[in-house]
Amino acid sequence: MQRFILSLALIGFIANAYGQVNNTKTQTIVNESKDRYKVVTNYYFDNWFLGISGGAQMLIGDHDKQMQFKDRLTPAVNAYLGKWFTPGIGVRVGYNGYKLKGLTHNNWSSALTHSTGEIYQDVKNSSDLGLLEVQKFDFNHINGDVLFNLTNILSGYREGRFYNISPYVGLGWAWVTSGEPKSSEPSINLGVYNSFRLSNAFNLTLDFRGSLVKDDFDGELGGRKEEGIVSGTFGIVYNIRNKAWNKEREIQVISYDETELNALRERVNQLANNNEALKKQLEEAASSTITDVKIERNVLLAPILITFPINKSTVSNEARVNLGFFAKAIKEGKSNVVYNISGYADKGTGTPAINERLSRERAEAIYNVLVREFGVPANQLTISNYGGVDNMYYDDPRLSRAVIVLGN
Repeated sequence: MQRFILSLALIGFIANAYGQVNNTKTQTIVNESKDRYKVVTNYYFDNWFLGISGGAQMLIGDHDKQMQFKDRLTPAVNAYLGKWFTPGIGVRVGYNGYKLKGLTHNNWSSALTHSTGEIYQDVKNSSDLGLLEVQKFDFNHINGDVLFNLTNILSGYREGRFYNISPYVGLGWAWVTSGEPKSSEPSINLGVYNSFRLSNAFNLTLDFRGSLVKDDFDGELGGRKEEGIVSGTFGIVYNIRNKAWNKEREIQVISYDETELNALRERVNQLANNNEALKKQLEEAASSTITDVKIERNVLLAPILITFPINKSTVSNEARVNLGFFAKAIKEGKSNVVYNISGYADKGTGTPAINERLSRERAEAIYNVLVREFGVPANQLTISNYGGVDNMYYDDPRLSRAVIVLGN
């Protein structure tokens, strides 16, 4: 009867201890919004961009109808620095220019119209034959633009989108640097800025710009009230400190109460001491048979989820804190329990080959932290990876860029 009572007491203590070990707390750190148009504004030094492009441009002048289109084209260069304040609104300042080419009447002084002295023979109106000369001049143009990303404004922000179209408006200052007269005038600018994503750091760009200046910009007053410069350039842009526009979101993090774990250790030690005391009492009672009850800690830890930024396998300090708790519990638990480290990637981002590599690197990163930094025995860990997967939790692709550590 005494042995039966002792066994029931030990079973009750062990069941209670096992229940306390699996008592975990869930902590909500952020609330995610389902509104795709609502994002969090980034810091001042985030989302700057630096671009350069080249292409062709032409002058819309007084005699452009008499000059063939191919003869009016000149090379164009464009360089700029800008920043996106939200996914839909950005600003930039830049430079474009080089040379412009057109026609001018030869009854004007060449010094006043930037004429080369060359008679243009391909005039459509024969009455103008011999009256129009080719003009060329160097010019510079600095400008400031406000860009409106219509893709994000109309369709909502989506990280990793391949194509974005951004109309823009702006003001500038243009001046002629060759010959006489030296023009220097304000400009009004309209255009369309197209970008094609290559990676998180680089985009290809296609920029169409139109600039409006006064009629005397080329040195000749004619029938137009204003003159214009149109250009199309193709180039590349580097995204400086490119940061994703975070939505307000919820992330569930599993944490462990160190106070409860310490209390559990003390109760197990007390249980072991009580066991020895009961054994001695039975011996003193001259019992013929004593049942030796051995207490073992057979604790299987709850799974732990660690998430990663897009296209990254770097373990954050916050994740290391949770991994430290997890590693301590593994080392103090039963040594024959094996835990599997499973790596995943977001199927909606990247190619299958990239996601396969990324899921493997994430699992290996968690393995290295547990073994090298926290001393978990390597024989208690296995690694597997599953490449890109569909949304595993809460229909949120960010929670699929993850590693799950689970006891077998």
